[in-house]
Amino acid sequence: MNTSQSSNIFYAQTRHVRKWTQQLLRHFKISDNTFLIILAVIVGLLGGLGNYLFRKTIELIHWLVVEQSLEFFDISLEHWSVQRILVMFLPAIGGLLIIPLWILFSKDLKGGFAGFLVKVNLKGAKLPLRPLFTKGLGSAITLGAGGSAGQEGPIAVIGGTIGSQFGKMFKMSGNRIKVLVACGAAAGVAATFNAPLAGVFFATEIVLLSSFEVASFTSIVIASGMATVVSRALLGNVSEVVTPPYVLGSFWEIGLYVLLGILIGALAAGFIHLHYKIKDIVDAIKLPRLSKPIFGGLAVGIIGIGLPQVFGNGYDFVGAVLFGHYTWYLLALLVIAKMTATSITLGSGFPGGLFAPCLFLGAAAGGAYGEILELIFPDAGLSSGSYALVGMGAFLAAATHAPMTAIFLLFEITDSYQVIVPIMLACVIGTSFARHLKKDSLETVELTRLGIDLEAGKERNIMKSLSVGEVMSHRVETVPESMTLGSFAKFIEKTHQTNFPLVDELGELTGIISVQDFMGVVFERELMDLVVIKELATNEVITVHAEEDLDTAMRKIGYRNIEQLPVVDRETHRKLYGIISRRDMVSAYNRALMSRSLGAEDA
Repeated sequence: MNTSQSSNIFYAQTRHVRKWTQQLLRHFKISDNTFLIILAVIVGLLGGLGNYLFRKTIELIHWLVVEQSLEFFDISLEHWSVQRILVMFLPAIGGLLIIPLWILFSKDLKGGFAGFLVKVNLKGAKLPLRPLFTKGLGSAITLGAGGSAGQEGPIAVIGGTIGSQFGKMFKMSGNRIKVLVACGAAAGVAATFNAPLAGVFFATEIVLLSSFEVASFTSIVIASGMATVVSRALLGNVSEVVTPPYVLGSFWEIGLYVLLGILIGALAAGFIHLHYKIKDIVDAIKLPRLSKPIFGGLAVGIIGIGLPQVFGNGYDFVGAVLFGHYTWYLLALLVIAKMTATSITLGSGFPGGLFAPCLFLGAAAGGAYGEILELIFPDAGLSSGSYALVGMGAFLAAATHAPMTAIFLLFEITDSYQVIVPIMLACVIGTSFARHLKKDSLETVELTRLGIDLEAGKERNIMKSLSVGEVMSHRVETVPESMTLGSFAKFIEKTHQTNFPLVDELGELTGIISVQDFMGVVFERELMDLVVIKELATNEVITVHAEEDLDTAMRKIGYRNIEQLPVVDRETHRKLYGIISRRDMVSAYNRALMSRSLGAEDA
């Protein structure tokens, strides 16, 4: 049986299930919102199960690649020995295992979590099924073999894909599919951390960009709760990160947490800059693309010889830092090492997320800060672990621009009301400071480089993707600035235009005149051959360049409520290349929207 026959059978079965379900809904008079909640329950259960299988796949690969290698070569990561040099090859082995996936499924591995956000928010949330397995396996290889990355982004994509499949199966609207994707993403994060509220806010704040309704919020809450139930049943009532009891020594410490928020915000902005700087350097290296995961893994392995804490998601290390088991100078060194290792891992072609590295960096930075405070104030009863805990949440909030997700995550994994005020202050201040220094979050830098602004919505992004030069008309009816009103009156009788650029003897733009400008003097016959149109024209012309996008052009038109813009050169702003009208832009937008909608249907 070939692929085409299998696909036909699958779609036939899907149609049968959809028809049977619709009959059932009509029979029991189940509303659309109720059906969405039922699907949220199913997506939540499957999302929790997907998280379990994903984690077990990571553990299996880690056992095969890392644990067996350490045992075979008698290597200890706790104590130094000559054999420990061999750990440099462990992530490189992961790079070798990734190569077949890049050869066979390169399309699935591209884009990362940023690509997922674009598909959800701008392309109808119709996600293909295959990346659930290929990208999931690739991320498991990355983490299992010691690559420095996170598992939350991949598991959110896995859960989101499950939700999208149900939406497509029942031919739901784009908004409802988007809600089901958010349900799956919430389920994955909730199951990972045993934190249902954090899952809810991750989905609404990061995946849906805080654009949600009460009906969608209800479905996300239910999916997150069901995933947590599955996770607790399969893995126990524990989180990936185990924390000590949080205690706020005295209220004067609040000032220290405010300062921590500022420092973490600056550090997060620095990480965003460094991360993409390193990725750009890796991209610029002239090596075959398929060899980069091997060399990238080797580079991470070299860092891991001296600092093996950078391997994997780093949750064991985070737990140790929260209990105060590291010195401040080692923690400071690990901040730099983890930033570098994560950027090399993801930049060289390993699939993975950034959620866990952010928690690692925040814990290390906060722990170092707390250790230094203990040295400065030895009798104050400060706990470096408490600052590591708050730093962990603050860094996540600052780097992802998602303070609510971080606040509720910390609250749930600590189960402490005392942490609320410090974490709220540190997260909000850290996020604000990071935004001030770096407008984009970790996940939106690449999108901004491509001219995509997720918060602007689909309409503005389509307009941003089209340039003025693609849409403008090169045929421009110009009039000489020395033309008399009488000659202009005869001229406009032969044209359908209402706006006319004025040009001088050199053909350069000097102004613009509209029929409305002319109508004010049309009945003053004695002026018709005495006044030239330059005296009635607008000299300060609003213009646009061919390289600018339609969003910019439409904003310029909107400011003055004018219908057309001359397109000029960038140097003198007087050489006329063409003209673009509001009607031209609307037509171009409609064509692009139809093209993208058809593309989303095909996906």
